[in-house]
Amino acid sequence: MLRLRPYKDTDAAVILSWCQDERSYYKWAAGKFGEYPVSEEQFGFVKSLMPFTAFDENGIVGFFTLRMPGQTTDELRFGFVIVDPEKRGRGYGKEMLRLGLKFAFEIFGAEKASLYVYENNPAAYYCYKSVGFRDVADSIPETYRVMNEEWTCRGLVLYKQP
Repeated sequence: MLRLRPYKDTDAAVILSWCQDERSYYKWAAGKFGEYPVSEEQFGFVKSLMPFTAFDENGIVGFFTLRMPGQTTDELRFGFVIVDPEKRGRGYGKEMLRLGLKFAFEIFGAEKASLYVYENNPAAYYCYKSVGFRDVADSIPETYRVMNEEWTCRGLVLYKQP
């Protein structure tokens, strides 16, 4: 059974080990922690957000953060969503997101959850879609220069169900 707990500093080494190359690091973190490879000290930035570690009886399987993009908890934004590469494709990402959404909507009282994903990360995109996130209809995808390539990023949103 998958559960969530607050992130601990001791989780950093495991989480950072999941990005084994520069491309996967930028798809995951968009360089927000600095240049690849990232140190545990640099990763400590997540403590300024609401970081969560997902785990089961065998240990850590995933990680994500929540943050308020505005001044209230009406909207919470998911970030740095990652699942252990050896566990991908088994539903861990979906379950972790469902638990995170439950936390956002039921504990924090958010009305909306949002996130951004690069278009060159279709596994993540379809995972988000599978739990109910939808493309932001009125947004224009943004393009960023990453690793000397143009990467397009799109916004997704999920509204609390009445």
